[in-house]
Amino acid sequence: MREMRLRDLSSFIRTTNHDDILVKTEMEEVDYASKAWGVILNTCDDMEREVLGALRSFFPRIYTLGAMGELVDQIGGGLMASTRLSVWREDRSCMEWLDSQSEASVIYVSFGSLTVLTAHQLAEFAWGLAGTDHPFLWIIRPDMVDGGVRTALPEEFIAATKGRSFFASWCHQGQVLAHRSVGGFLTHGGWNSMLESVLSGVPLICWPTFADQYTNCRYACVHWGFGLEVDQEVTRGQVSDRVRELMEGGKGKEMRERSKKWKEMAKQATRRGGSSHMNLDRLAEDLSIKETQSES
Repeated sequence: MREMRLRDLSSFIRTTNHDDILVKTEMEEVDYASKAWGVILNTCDDMEREVLGALRSFFPRIYTLGAMGELVDQIGGGLMASTRLSVWREDRSCMEWLDSQSEASVIYVSFGSLTVLTAHQLAEFAWGLAGTDHPFLWIIRPDMVDGGVRTALPEEFIAATKGRSFFASWCHQGQVLAHRSVGGFLTHGGWNSMLESVLSGVPLICWPTFADQYTNCRYACVHWGFGLEVDQEVTRGQVSDRVRELMEGGKGKEMRERSKKWKEMAKQATRRGGSSHMNLDRLAEDLSIKETQSES
């Protein structure tokens, strides 16, 4: 993995405590994988070709089937679009609000299903968003803030952004990112969010907090070229700067162009003849051979 810093590695292994439970869990997973007949990964060859090449020297049977949701849609005729896998009830009214916004004008903000913020961090993000003229859709789970959400957002912030903000507790993220009015995604950098962003061709502002999110963020910003990073000690000034850089600047335009190229690459991988589609065929064939051999 080129151009990686210590802070870009998973938080699970950035410890000096050999008995750390997360380190032990990681080591156990590697051990299990080394004993497995095969390993299935939710990525595609073009996104991580160098790393996959190194992994295949340890795990000969690696099947990259990503993005799996898109692959299922290609094979199942839109099955994923009619399947609800959300951990929270989706608020559909946000889609109507997006319909009323201009093309590529909205910043979509979501930190996933697990990230918990302090009241101070929430306020910094809030005032950072308020410091720009861009409309935003913000997903704020009921359990997202220490001490509860209701008292965390300043009333002055709500008043300052009235008319260009929409708040929801959860949404269908794939549909939101694919909406014509969404022009950027402020995210924690979880892998599912990363893939959905790629498939929608939407550039990112990343604020990683946990596990592989740091690595995902680094790849989006450096290797894939469609991401910007927010410092761990988040400040409203930097949030405003990142939003403007993404939505207004020349660098943001370049990032959107790269996002479109990665979108086409990811979708091509799942089409017939693409790498992920062929790997699925190879997996089915290899499993059939394995079953035949075990019966003989």
